[in-house]
Amino acid sequence: MAEQKPEFLRFTGHRHFAQRLVLSTLSGRPVHISKIRSTSATHPGLAPHEISLLRLIEAVTNGSAIDVSYSGTTVVYQPGLITGTVAGAGASVGDIVEHSLPANCNRGVTYFLMPLALLAPFSKAHVNVRFSGPGVITAATHVTGDVSVDTFRTAVLPLYALFGIPPTRIELRVLARSCAGPGGRGGGGVVELRFASQVRLPKTLHVNRRPGRIRRIRGVAYCTGVSASHNNRMIHAARAVLNALVSDIHVAAQYDPSPLVATDKNAPGKKRKLGIGFGLSLVAESSAQGVLYAADEVAPPEGGVVPEDVGARCAYQLLELISQGGCVTSTASSTVLTLMAMGSEDVGRLRLGRNVVGRDETIALARDLKTFGASSWGVRDIDDDDTGDVIVSVKGTGVGNVGRKVA
Repeated sequence: MAEQKPEFLRFTGHRHFAQRLVLSTLSGRPVHISKIRSTSATHPGLAPHEISLLRLIEAVTNGSAIDVSYSGTTVVYQPGLITGTVAGAGASVGDIVEHSLPANCNRGVTYFLMPLALLAPFSKAHVNVRFSGPGVITAATHVTGDVSVDTFRTAVLPLYALFGIPPTRIELRVLARSCAGPGGRGGGGVVELRFASQVRLPKTLHVNRRPGRIRRIRGVAYCTGVSASHNNRMIHAARAVLNALVSDIHVAAQYDPSPLVATDKNAPGKKRKLGIGFGLSLVAESSAQGVLYAADEVAPPEGGVVPEDVGARCAYQLLELISQGGCVTSTASSTVLTLMAMGSEDVGRLRLGRNVVGRDETIALARDLKTFGASSWGVRDIDDDDTGDVIVSVKGTGVGNVGRKVA
């Protein structure tokens, strides 16, 4: 009897690359992605951060097969079992997967943390990964739009509690901070994610209530390799905007020296300071449980921006996100909607702002989920409400954690 070949789901282009790899791994459906920057005359094929993401997924799974064409414009991925950090020969259970990012990486470390956190609840064992190397950027990024590790820790990870995944067993350690280096590439930070909360099936989510009023604002002002007074100047500018609206405001100041990074492979002992910069992360907490709004602002790598401008822009960006309404912002919407689709076979409901639903990323996620076998979303207006929010209904596929034993 001839062996039946797996049926590949076919996609084109480099957009939503990480999202499709995550959905392929969770659903067990192999994918064939072609025409990845095939029209680019200077940099065709996979980018350095995409190659690094493939290696990361290969490290936390068992049995995955990745085939990249010679030109790098075509990727064939057959997913395996999500094993996490499994003890191997001579290794202990608490071992950490070391993942190094290349110096030419222009994406923030949250580009890798977001997919990893989506895979971790469905892992067979704990997921402990340390990101290091000359390409780790812990701050937000200007060009690519990645959020900082502070926003990921305070505005995305707490939402896992809504699905029965205790955030107390999720730990994100920032061992060394870094902003983007010259040209937006490289950093030199060190970040460690310990995800020790695995579930059989995420709980069905029902968040269709009013988002409530903002009761407090928290944040982190960070700077690396510049004067520590930059933090105070950013905080003062942000409070000048927000003090008239919310009384409970607390922004912590974090100063770190710029990391020393070896930029020349031929001379590994020769190092220079990299990742110099400063930025601000703000998170507004609503009176309704689980409703968070986050904003990020960072100075561009080429400089030319004073700390007061960064603080004021971050504050106004936060106010704009709050005015858009909904119970989940665009930063965490893809995470929440994906977990809803992977949960039990019941209909969950989520209240979102129109601007969040109308984003290209949200629409692409809905299309990709349908391609991978999930049901179409139901979107309806709220009749007795003048906020303009909509209710998105998502039916779970019941995929769950196939590697976890039922207690």
